[in-house]
Amino acid sequence: MSENIERISLPPAARKLIERFDTFEATIGIVGLGYVGLPLTVVLAEAGYQVVGVDKDITKVESIQRGESYIEDVSSEDLMRLVENGSIKVSTSSDDLREVDGISICVPTPLRKTGDPDLSFIISAARALLPVLHTEMVIVLESTTYPGTTREILLPEFEGAGYKVGEDLFLAFSPERVDPGREDWTTQNTPKIIGGATEACTKVAAAMCSHALETIVQVSSAEVAEMTKLLENTFRAVNIALVNEMVLMCDRLKINVWEVIEAAASKPFGFMKFTPGPGLGGHCIPIDPLYLSWKLKSVKYNARIIDLASEINTNMPRYVVQRVQDALNERGKSIKGAKLLILGAAYKPNVSDTRESPALDVIGLLKEKNAQVDYYDPHIPSIEHEDWGLTSVPDLLGAVKIADCVVVITDHSEIDYKAVAENASLVFDSRNVMGANGIESEHILRM
Repeated sequence: MSENIERISLPPAARKLIERFDTFEATIGIVGLGYVGLPLTVVLAEAGYQVVGVDKDITKVESIQRGESYIEDVSSEDLMRLVENGSIKVSTSSDDLREVDGISICVPTPLRKTGDPDLSFIISAARALLPVLHTEMVIVLESTTYPGTTREILLPEFEGAGYKVGEDLFLAFSPERVDPGREDWTTQNTPKIIGGATEACTKVAAAMCSHALETIVQVSSAEVAEMTKLLENTFRAVNIALVNEMVLMCDRLKINVWEVIEAAASKPFGFMKFTPGPGLGGHCIPIDPLYLSWKLKSVKYNARIIDLASEINTNMPRYVVQRVQDALNERGKSIKGAKLLILGAAYKPNVSDTRESPALDVIGLLKEKNAQVDYYDPHIPSIEHEDWGLTSVPDLLGAVKIADCVVVITDHSEIDYKAVAENASLVFDSRNVMGANGIESEHILRM
């Protein structure tokens, strides 16, 4: 009864749109078919909606049309079935979104080299949608950004086209919460935060997702939803910085930081375990807190904890390189000309994603010192960096045997670490994967 009363109080356009989502008569568009957009496309199509995906990258569109997934979290089998039965259609043109009822914008939001947010992808996507907008439509921004983006950037664009947001066109923010490679928490069962520009916007956006995703969490505004995502990733960034600084402190005090962390983790309350590493990587944690820090400068507030955490995490690759250099020096070898093998180039285990990976920074720093650097990663056959390019060595153990030092950066589960330890003359393990597997030796150094 209360739900019916709530709907009666909504604008007519909102009621009609919600009805279309409830009866699966609606068609949904996805702008951006990357690690967020493609899984969302599949989940919505599996729920029974007709989905139209748009991406400027013709290779992605052609891959989907062939039923070939380029995202590890989406199986080609599922994708092909949905494409063949007509549930998913894809295009490079936003003109194909003219008949859709709802649109999710899932485009990148990187930082510029100056540290400023780059909203060009969001702005470009919004302006590309202007010719296809119509009444009784909802637009949901999923790209991570600073609080105020939805209301300050998107709303004026759409109202400038003659629509009244909250009355005949609806706008909301719903942060993506994808953790690539996870099987326990997926696009479908991870709770979905939704905050609209108005209450009606929130209700309509929630209706678009509620039949495909298990849990919808409605919040009071787009700003709350935007800030929620930044809190989640700032929490992680700050706590990772804490344990990374604990590494530096324990190094000075000659204490095993990994033993300290495991001992602390035995406490059943008041402590959450985070582990250190060679730096932050991925599409969110290294970047999202800096969006918030940048925004706060506009209101004359310095986000000191965020800035300090970023400084600590950003300097971890240099710490790794210094430890490797010191270890070589102790063995009478110079880092200049040394043969170094980086083990793992992805930003996290068991994925093929190198975005913001600390491995790239470590390789670059070692090359600056004129070391001979190779890498091995079973998920990443090659890396094309702006300053260098490398191909994963075909024979892991062969490369291990001739390396002056093996540097473990990413702890992929399929690597035989015991064999690596047995064949290496020196190992620097930044992930404690050797210790976790019970592999101990004088030639194995832990961070």
